[in-house]
Amino acid sequence: MTDTTLRRPPFDPELEAALALVGDQLPSTLTPEMIPLMRQSPVSGEEEIFAVLAERGFTRRDVTIAGHGGDEIVVSVVEKEGRTGTGPGFFHTHGGGMIIGNRWLGVAGFLEWAERFNGVIVTVEYRLAPEFPDPYPVEDCYAALLWTAEHAEELGIDLSRLMIGGGSAGGGLAAGTALLARDRKGPELIGQLLIYPMLDDRDESVSTRQIDGIGVWDRGSNVTGWTALLGDRKGTDDVSIYAAPARATDLSGLPPAFIDCGSAEVFRDEDVAYATKLWEAGVQAELHVWAGGFHGFDMFAPHAAVAQAMLAARDNWVNRLLS
Repeated sequence: MTDTTLRRPPFDPELEAALALVGDQLPSTLTPEMIPLMRQSPVSGEEEIFAVLAERGFTRRDVTIAGHGGDEIVVSVVEKEGRTGTGPGFFHTHGGGMIIGNRWLGVAGFLEWAERFNGVIVTVEYRLAPEFPDPYPVEDCYAALLWTAEHAEELGIDLSRLMIGGGSAGGGLAAGTALLARDRKGPELIGQLLIYPMLDDRDESVSTRQIDGIGVWDRGSNVTGWTALLGDRKGTDDVSIYAAPARATDLSGLPPAFIDCGSAEVFRDEDVAYATKLWEAGVQAELHVWAGGFHGFDMFAPHAAVAQAMLAARDNWVNRLLS
């Protein structure tokens, strides 16, 4: 087999040290047979986030709603204890490559904004591939977004300030859900926060060949995730723009987007391309490519200088969007 790995941008020195520790917990390449074990690992743990919520004075309640096809799914509503009045809605779609994780993965990143703006977080337990392949994940997310908008009054959400956001697969699902909302004339979104989003199933970019067998969520893991979601359709013409938003040719009429990624991660090129296509369509987009960043480095090494800069840029964008 020929070596398809290209030279890649170096990892940030602080992040490279963190990556050595991450390597002990996570394999570079996630294969299909690892999925059941990964679902039991701490990446899906809830106790830590529940402790954070309690410590910061947030309440959480679960609501069973109708997902894709009318099947039951769960959303959780998170807000400050004793909150009154209305504020923005933060609709959250979690990461995990479409195959692992749960609705709590990534919620901690939204707490500061919910507190600052008197807002509400709604996070959705969409169903995972391969047991529930496309279109289940994105359609579950859209059903939950509809539920959120329909219950805005009782949730205390100002519908003119409803934002969608998520990381990795959740970023791809946020982008796909925003496309569904546009095309079905559904809830109007004030913005889409696409944190190193997973957008393209075709495995054709330079960055996917550069990050092969190294880092977090490498090329092999990405192939595993997309194959679980799409099966034999992966890489063919039979893939919808809602499953793989990078395939959309018309991005007009979408809400302003924030997109970030690392320079040394699989998703770099598809994320840059998506921002470029948004600009071409006349949509406002802000793009950050962080030098030396591997996938999810803000979660694995939050105290690194480049991670602090990444988090500050997101915070700055949300502030400008909602202030």
